[in-house]
Amino acid sequence: MTGLHLAAALNDAGWHPAAWRDPAARPGDLFTAEYWTGLAAEAERGLLDLLTIEDSLGLQSAVPATTDERTDQVRGRLDAVLLAALLAPATSRIGLVPTTDTTHTEPFHVSIGIASLDHASRGRGGWRPQIAGAGLTDAPHFGRRVFAEAGPGWFATPEGRELAAGLLAEAGEFVEIVRRLWDSWEDDAEIRDVPTGRFLDRAKVHYIDFEGDHLGVRGPSITPRPPQGQPPVAVLAHDTGPYEFAARGADIVYVTPQSRPDTVDIVARVRAAERAVGRSGAPLKVLADLVVFLDETPGGAASRKARLDDLDGAALASDAEIFTGTPGELADLLLDRREAGLDGFRLRPGVLPADLAGITRGLVPVLQERGAFRTAYEATTLRGHFGLARPADRYSVPTGRRP
Repeated sequence: MTGLHLAAALNDAGWHPAAWRDPAARPGDLFTAEYWTGLAAEAERGLLDLLTIEDSLGLQSAVPATTDERTDQVRGRLDAVLLAALLAPATSRIGLVPTTDTTHTEPFHVSIGIASLDHASRGRGGWRPQIAGAGLTDAPHFGRRVFAEAGPGWFATPEGRELAAGLLAEAGEFVEIVRRLWDSWEDDAEIRDVPTGRFLDRAKVHYIDFEGDHLGVRGPSITPRPPQGQPPVAVLAHDTGPYEFAARGADIVYVTPQSRPDTVDIVARVRAAERAVGRSGAPLKVLADLVVFLDETPGGAASRKARLDDLDGAALASDAEIFTGTPGELADLLLDRREAGLDGFRLRPGVLPADLAGITRGLVPVLQERGAFRTAYEATTLRGHFGLARPADRYSVPTGRRP
């Protein structure tokens, strides 16, 4: 039996907007190092493949595509890449995958940030690129781009779809540039020979000279090639365009099915996207997102979620399916969905740290008893957790052909 891949998606006090008001939450600690290192330690205790960290370039909002004036939900967050770097020395095996925006940032800066994370974690870094989407209102923070006002439902209009397609195409170039910059230093470019005074072999550091329709970067990077060569890239996708974006440039895709038949359909669409773009190499690892509320007592998780819904003034809405139940019931669901073609799951804890502990101390032992999850880490890198080979540097020149 093939073991499941499991990831934990960390977000503020949890994925319920009223999670910070749960008695088990720690709202006073949200912006402390201890809070996040504790969550990372718990995720690693459960032998999870990776944890992800959400990010945005504007305040969180309950209204899609725009800002709101609510003061009863968590607002503000730490920088995801810097936070992942903080967690690197506090962990030893779990993968660390921060999110960055591709619409308002520069690929050069993101490239060296993720490469630095991979060095700091000794090969456990990853990256989730995302387009601005709901963050179009963040453009004035940077003063370089102007977007039309986008309210709820705007992206479903012809103008919205056209803009989204353009942002996705730009993001595709962004990912390609980042990957080329990671390869711009050959693995043995650093000589570090004290007697001869040679630190660097300059012939092994390459200009990437990328010129696309949206972006242009000369390179090379200022950061040596990451330990993994190419840190895994993960994409959250909901439709054909994003599936093809993932198929072109990612290693892992997070999807959001709402049922088993929906899972079968989405996996088929992901594989069709791979064929449509002519993907070569390893197929995408497909992980389904699921918001989870867990309790050992039947009905306990649903009651807890209902209380939070009341506090927030509305039932929780999510792009991902919402699960409330016991760890055993969740294990049943995951194993059933795996048969639909999934490689694993990215679980979004409804409340932190309680539902993360429900995953690591409740769900994981059940899966282990059923032979569906590891009992010890078998690899030391994030690529290793997913069985991905370390890729060769695209710019390397065979020794015999060097001038």
